[in-house]
Amino acid sequence: MNHRNFIHGLISGLGGGVVFGVMMGMMGMLPMIGKMIGIPTATAGFVVHMLISGAIGISFAILFNWFVRGVRSGIAYGLLFGAVWWLLGPLTLMPFFTGMGLGVNWNLAAASQMLSSLFGHLLYGLMLGAVYVLLRFREDSAEAFDAEPAVASPSVHSS
Repeated sequence: MNHRNFIHGLISGLGGGVVFGVMMGMMGMLPMIGKMIGIPTATAGFVVHMLISGAIGISFAILFNWFVRGVRSGIAYGLLFGAVWWLLGPLTLMPFFTGMGLGVNWNLAAASQMLSSLFGHLLYGLMLGAVYVLLRFREDSAEAFDAEPAVASPSVHSS
């Protein structure tokens, strides 16, 4: 794992975060995210959301770098990671950080009311995985291309 993978994860997380953040803004959910830091505004919520998105992107790079082999695996692991963060985020950590307690949303009724959030987290994961693959393999293929020895072109000599 090198520093470029951290950067790829950060950029991928921020890319997914922008898409999901716009969706959350349209649904009026950003003030609730801001409430986690005691500032229930859309602006504060978007800043918190983007910080979390970047951190999740870095953790994706750390955890899944060795497993992502191409577009399909990148997207599959991204979707999986998005689903995991739906369980960790709105069902677990957000209620805890907003003073509701731990485990209050660990039931079918609460989870079913947050299906739009699940969709948003899956969209985030899709973008995270796709952007990560794009960045990682674009750079890897450029390095591989640069590392190949130059082949001398045949020259024609007249005797």
